[in-house]
Amino acid sequence: MAATRVILDTGPLIGYLSRNDQHHEWAIECWRALSDPLWTCEAVLSEAIFVLQSERANPEPILRLVERRIIRLDFVMNDHRVDVVRLLRKYADQPMSMADACLVRMAEVADPCQVFTTDRDFQVYRRKGRHVIPLLSPFNN
Repeated sequence: MAATRVILDTGPLIGYLSRNDQHHEWAIECWRALSDPLWTCEAVLSEAIFVLQSERANPEPILRLVERRIIRLDFVMNDHRVDVVRLLRKYADQPMSMADACLVRMAEVADPCQVFTTDRDFQVYRRKGRHVIPLLSPFNN
């Protein structure tokens, strides 16, 4: 059986790196329990870097996690554009971010997987039509 792929969202990444984040302790505890690597997409990294910079924090720790391959990128949005656009239209009432759509698509193609998130919208999102997305989150423990 394949190992469960952990798909990283912006919230736990910020929580891990920022002592000021409300989920900091939870994120630290989870990161310690997880095995490398964590998988994500460029949209998540863009959001995380923006959040850190808006808090006047240095994004360098994110860059180091990518360089050390603790965070891995293997999702090319263009290869999944039809499905990502489908998801954005399906969940337009949420509203779903580009990062969320990419992560849901990653969860559709990776099995088994678990989305590591602090975003409650992932309780609503479904993969492959109607399947609940397995989550590692502070609200489902």
